[in-house]
Amino acid sequence: MAYFFTRFPHPTEMVLQREVRALWRLGLRPELHSLHGGGADFEGCVVQRFSKWLLLLLPWHLAIEWWRKPQWILRMAGLLFSSWPRDWLNYWENLFGAGAGVVLAASMRRRGVEHIHAAWASLPAMSAWVVAGLNDSRFSMGAHAYDVFEYGGDWFLAEKCAAAAFVHTETEAGRRRLMALGVPTEKILRVRRGLDRLPPIRTCEGVSPGVLRVVCVARLVEKKGIVQQLRIYRVLLDRGLKLQVRILGDGPLRRSLERQVRENGLGKAVEFGGHLEQQEVGRALAESDVLVHTGVVAASGDRDGLPNVVPEAMAAGAIVVTAPGEGVLEAVEHGVTGLVCPLEDPDAWHAAFVRVRDDGDFCTAVRARAREWVEKFFSAETNVRPLLEGFVSAGGRVGRTSRDTP
Repeated sequence: MAYFFTRFPHPTEMVLQREVRALWRLGLRPELHSLHGGGADFEGCVVQRFSKWLLLLLPWHLAIEWWRKPQWILRMAGLLFSSWPRDWLNYWENLFGAGAGVVLAASMRRRGVEHIHAAWASLPAMSAWVVAGLNDSRFSMGAHAYDVFEYGGDWFLAEKCAAAAFVHTETEAGRRRLMALGVPTEKILRVRRGLDRLPPIRTCEGVSPGVLRVVCVARLVEKKGIVQQLRIYRVLLDRGLKLQVRILGDGPLRRSLERQVRENGLGKAVEFGGHLEQQEVGRALAESDVLVHTGVVAASGDRDGLPNVVPEAMAAGAIVVTAPGEGVLEAVEHGVTGLVCPLEDPDAWHAAFVRVRDDGDFCTAVRARAREWVEKFFSAETNVRPLLEGFVSAGGRVGRTSRDTP
């Protein structure tokens, strides 16, 4: 079996590394293929990085595959060149994925790879689809927030889902979207990802005295709602709350957000910490009273599912105060495992922060219930078992062998 990633390992996609480790612990050691960047090694396992120079050999490989499967090549060419893409970046991802798939097909045939799983529905799934089609083998795929929502979803999402053995999505919102595209319910595997280890249980009952320590961990893009979040902080400060806010992460909006902080006089309360390694993020969550999440629907339609930092904060003991996005509400129940506040209601945000500051018993109870939710529903090893069963149910060999497990 092979596992196709866009880039692996990558520091912003720790969830995929946890998934691979969990598969290893369960006895499955797939080939790891990184199609666009990433590293050459993951914890002692070779990551096979696709070299773009190999695309110079695409005419040769295309001729071979044309001789073997002319009708399939014609069908794929018709899909790629007869319809107008919704988004040009997604178009180039798919075009690159198709070319990489043609180049990789022969080597996959020689090694007898019978099943490929693609981490995402864009570039990796296109490569997996092409290889599977040319080799009469199977593939499965992930289809998550960006894949199913931005610009209406990946350009060939419906066609890929129809060809895949099964489709993995993390949230009920993702499942509903796939069903709306006509994907049969029985083909959709709704499986959360998870943590491979839990941080120590926080023992303090209240919060830090005086100043509420607030953290936001997010890529600085439109769908994270950081613009709206900064407006909320301005209101909270004007109402007398004392805050120390760290916004961790980077992205294309960083300069404009830093300008908004200066223009609104937030410089003493809000700082941008940039991208941090996972260990440092974990430390920041453990040291914070509140994690704020303000996901919105971007103009492109892109939105979050259940951001992994939300259950990570729940595990670490930071009280999650969140806007009511579809995916996040699957983990955060208002007053039970966190607090949910509409973005347009500053009174709700003020009441939530005051409650976290003043009600130690409430914080203790929320932390306990949030931790319980994570232990029950967000264990990487537990959650990856249905994915492993999906590989096995798809038929054929998937390379399950305990002696290969590190």
